[in-house]
This record gives sequence, structure tokens and C-alpha cells, in this order.
Amino acid sequence: MAGATRLRAVEFKERRLSISSTEDSKTPDRRDRRRRLYGLAALGIILCLAAWGIVSRLSAREALGATSARLATLTVRTIKPKADSTAEQLVLPGSVRAYNEAQIFARTNGYLKRWYTDIGTRVNEGQVMAEIDTPEVDQQLRQARADLSMAQANLKLAQITDERWQALLVTNSVSRQSADAAAGDASAKRAALGSAEANLARLQNIESFKHVLAPFEGVVTHRNTDLGALINAGQGVALFTVADTSRLRVYVLVPQLHAAGVTPGLAADLSFPDRPGKIYPAQVVRTASALDPGSRTLQVELLVENHNGELFPGAYVQVHFNLAGAIANLRVPANAVLFRSSSLQVAIVGADHRVILENITTGRDFGSSLEVLTGLEPGEDVIVDPPDSLVTGTPVRVTPLEPAAQPPAAAR
Repeated sequence: MAGATRLRAVEFKERRLSISSTEDSKTPDRRDRRRRLYGLAALGIILCLAAWGIVSRLSAREALGATSARLATLTVRTIKPKADSTAEQLVLPGSVRAYNEAQIFARTNGYLKRWYTDIGTRVNEGQVMAEIDTPEVDQQLRQARADLSMAQANLKLAQITDERWQALLVTNSVSRQSADAAAGDASAKRAALGSAEANLARLQNIESFKHVLAPFEGVVTHRNTDLGALINAGQGVALFTVADTSRLRVYVLVPQLHAAGVTPGLAADLSFPDRPGKIYPAQVVRTASALDPGSRTLQVELLVENHNGELFPGAYVQVHFNLAGAIANLRVPANAVLFRSSSLQVAIVGADHRVILENITTGRDFGSSLEVLTGLEPGEDVIVDPPDSLVTGTPVRVTPLEPAAQPPAAAR
């Protein structure tokens, strides 16, 4: 029994030693396999990292090339010009004058006796405005009347003498010479009477000028005299100035480019800086029909009613003309034109996105835009704000123009 137990123990020990030796022989193979797996995994990771680096570098290089190409291409904004024949508004400064205005001068000598009207006084035609004391003229008038009476008496005596001599000539009681002398004396006395009558009429007219009368209905705008002032006929300053303000004349100088469109009968609106928000209708009544060679402008006269006296002569006014559109010409923004030494040019973007510089001929200047007569076609892409260094053939990239940047309607 004890021997059997010992035998089993020996077998168990040998079996255990056998298993241990077997496991010891398998351990190096497992380690080598595990090392190979780890190496392959590390190599895969390294290859993945290398591939990712190469791809990212290539992608960055392509992005950099695209960015460089984009930055190297000039970016521009364009607009398509269109033909416009709509009515345009022309605003010009004007000067207001009274319909009738006259300076009243004295026509006789003397001293101002009294005046009846002052500034702002409304007067009627023929109303007495002032009275002049004319002692010298009065004395000359009395002398002229006496001369007229003497001339009448002399003529009467000469006519009686002539009649008597003609009666005596029939009986040959006097000579023909004496009769002709009597007839001649009567003719001379008749002429002297005519001269005396004319002199009296002249002095009566001068004497009537002692009453200064209003030439027409209006308002007194100036009074330049006072009581006792020395009055010299036709000399010095005017005694009064009278203006008819029931209607007013407005004078405007129209530039040559718009002169043909301003004709008699054209309606206009007037705006005064001292009356904001109010518009007064007016009408062109006449033009000078000739340009001033110095300013190349046409003088235009308008008429505006002013029965309530709301408007004043001498005021500054802005005249708004609504001119009918003439020929439907193209218009481009003023900032799209290149001012070159040879001529005016615009930059157009061609189908291949390259710049083409075209010479143009301009017409009217509307301030924010210019009228193009030749050199441009409708629908072409015109560059706005082109750089001065732009030349034909330059590649460009077009960006759309904002609607707010479109050129406004022509106004001046």
C-alpha cells in the first residue's frame, strides 16, 4: 500500500515535470509571434501617419495654389448700362424780379415840399407820391404867359396892318413892296405867337412835374428823399422806386446742353429756401434765343403769379425743369469712366473674363452719371471703379454689384 502510494507520487511528479518542460518549450514561439504582431501594427500606424501627412500636404499645396491664383486675379464689380429716354429733372438757380419796376426821378428843379408815400405803400397808377416846390419854374411860367399875351397883341396889330395895306394895294395907293412887307411882318408875328405858345406849353409841362406820380400800380420799395431836399431834374438818385409785384419774373441761365429743351410754354416748379416744402408753379414765357458767348448759357424768363404778395422780388429761387427725354442714349456711372490722355475710356469684361478698354464719346453730364454717345453697346459688362493701371487683356474676376450701388436717376 505504501509502495503503491509512493509509485503514484513518482508518476505525478514525472508527469508534472513533463508538462513543465513542454510549456517551457512553447514560450519562445509565443513571444516571437507577439513581437511580430506588435511590429506589424507599429509599421501600419507609421504607414498611415505617413500617408496622412502626404495627403494633407498635397491638399494644402493645392489650396495654397488656388488661393494664390484667386488673389492674383483682380476682382471687379460690373454694371450693364441701359438706354434711358425718361424725362430728366434740371435744377438751376434763378433770380426773382418784379414784373414792372421803375425808379422815379424828378423832372423839374426845386425843393421837396412834401411826400405822401413811404416804403411798402401800395400805389395806383397816377397817384401823387410827392410834391416839389418850384418857385423858379413858376416865375418862368408867369413870364411865358406874359410873352404869349404880347405875341397875341403883336400878331393882331400886324394882321390889321396887313389887311389895310392889301386894300390900299388894290387902288395902287401903296407900292407892292410896302404891301409885301406888311404881309411878312404879319407872318413873323404869327410865328412868334406859335413860339410863345410852345414855350408856355413846355413850362406848363415842367410845372406839372412838381407832382411826382406813380407810373403804374404797385408798391413803393425805396424812398430816397425827404422834406426840404434839393431836387435837380434828371440828376442825383431816384426819389422813389415802384415795383409791380402782382406777377414776378424769374430769370435763369440754362447751360448749352439743355438749352434746346427749354422753350416757351414749358412748365417749371419754383422752390424758395425761406419757404421749405412749398412749390410754386411757373411757366417759361420767353428765351433770349441766343447763347451768351462768355458763359455758353441761354437766358430764360419765367412768369409766376403773386397776387397775394407772398413772394418778394430779389429773392433767390431754385427752378426745377422737367425736360422730356430726347434720344435714348446709354448712361454709365461717373466712376466707371477712365480719364486717359488720349480720350475717355471704359473697361469692359469680355467673354473670357479679360478686360477690354473702349474709347467713348460722352454727351451730357448728369453729375452722378454720364451720357455715352458712341463706343458702348447695351448689355456689356462695364467695370465700376476701375484702377488706373488697368490695361487690355488683364484677367479679372467679377462680383455682382449691390442694388444700392446702381447709378441713380439723372438729376442736376
